[in-house]
Amino acid sequence: MTEQRWPEVALHVVSGKGGTGKTTVAAAMALALARDGRRTLLIEVEGRQGIAQLFDTPPLPYEERKVAVAPGGGEVWALAVDPQDALIDYLETFYNLKRAGSALRKMGAVDFATTIAPGLRDVLLTGKAVELARRKGKGESDAYDAVVMDAPPTGRITKFLNVNSEVSGLARVGPIRNHADLVMGVIASPLTTVHLVTLLEEMPVQETIDGVAELESEGLPVGGIVVNMTRPPVLSEEQLARAASGTLPAADIERSLQECGLGAHASAIVPALLREAADHAQRVALEERELERITALGLPTFALPLLSGGVDLGGLYELAALLGEGGVG
Repeated sequence: MTEQRWPEVALHVVSGKGGTGKTTVAAAMALALARDGRRTLLIEVEGRQGIAQLFDTPPLPYEERKVAVAPGGGEVWALAVDPQDALIDYLETFYNLKRAGSALRKMGAVDFATTIAPGLRDVLLTGKAVELARRKGKGESDAYDAVVMDAPPTGRITKFLNVNSEVSGLARVGPIRNHADLVMGVIASPLTTVHLVTLLEEMPVQETIDGVAELESEGLPVGGIVVNMTRPPVLSEEQLARAASGTLPAADIERSLQECGLGAHASAIVPALLREAADHAQRVALEERELERITALGLPTFALPLLSGGVDLGGLYELAALLGEGGVG
């Protein structure tokens, strides 16, 4: 995959099928965007506290907290957006009703409202992200150069972002409708872009292709595709072809094992190695086919490697450096 310049926008929305590592990619992207003295905010909206685990910090509250320093002195801040807190925040901001909001919470009305009206829940979550992204345009002292949202999975991302459609059945006029229009004005503008994370497997790739089509059909901006957890082939092209056809030289492999000191055990190991080589060849062929399907989308695409030791804080910085080299930010 060649280096490509990714969009420079205020709000980066990161989605992907469950298990593809979208939270990890969102965190690495926030670090990449914060390098060289910039300031980014990483937002979580699903209540899983995945960001806190990645940065090895206590659970995030409903307030902005610095979680990392990026290369070059930049800063990454993080925030866990809770729909109930966001509703009280909304009531205080637009109606000066913070006390009323607290009373409604005690009565269970806030939880009731956000549960029976999913459209309201989504507009509150996206609305908070939009509010924070718009600080930059207003030139406020606590503004961020970029906001990165760890968003819901691909199967729900279009519905989550298309708040106008979700709110239409809830409020056709009035303040909630006006707020949804304001949010949609940013979500569907050049200020926002949606990145999708995938693995080179059939189901995640198909869900990514479907997600791109759904987003584009609703006029929502698609930024790029991150192919996560990639693994380079361990055999040459010729070896892969022979492994797939079952023509690898078993006698030569056995001889090499004996030379390594395995002696009489070598002959018992060879069949297992041949099966593993065949499986590897099949896996490589599958990944090449799926990569062709992703490339055919014509979107900026970048690959991140599978980290053999898992993703700790050091691994997160490693992935951020690779995203930066690939043009993110």
